[in-house]
Amino acid sequence: MNGGQSDDDLDELRRKKMEQLQERAESQSGQGQGQANAEAQEAAQQQAEAQRQALLRQYLTDEARKRLNTVKMSKQQFGEQVERQIVALAQSGRIQGKIDDEKMQQLLKELQPEKKSFDIKRR
Repeated sequence: MNGGQSDDDLDELRRKKMEQLQERAESQSGQGQGQANAEAQEAAQQQAEAQRQALLRQYLTDEARKRLNTVKMSKQQFGEQVERQIVALAQSGRIQGKIDDEKMQQLLKELQPEKKSFDIKRR
């Protein structure tokens, strides 16, 4: 078997796989619908994530992005909340220029949840 033969085989396998995927996409009836919806939803989530990352790259300096990633590693929910806030500000046109590290620190302080205090009231 020479090198060209295996390339042809790979191309044939790819073509068959594409045909199978197309057939599956075209025959979306009954039980296939749920899986297609899940795949479509996953694709939409990946696209939204890509758009979010593009917006963050556009509006954050490298230092600010590094700080946000550090926050996400230690406090994932809070980091994602900050990301959503920045994306919302960017989409509404309320960000002028880029957010640098100093502005990111201010934003993190503003959005950080207050320390919880427990007031126990007895009846």
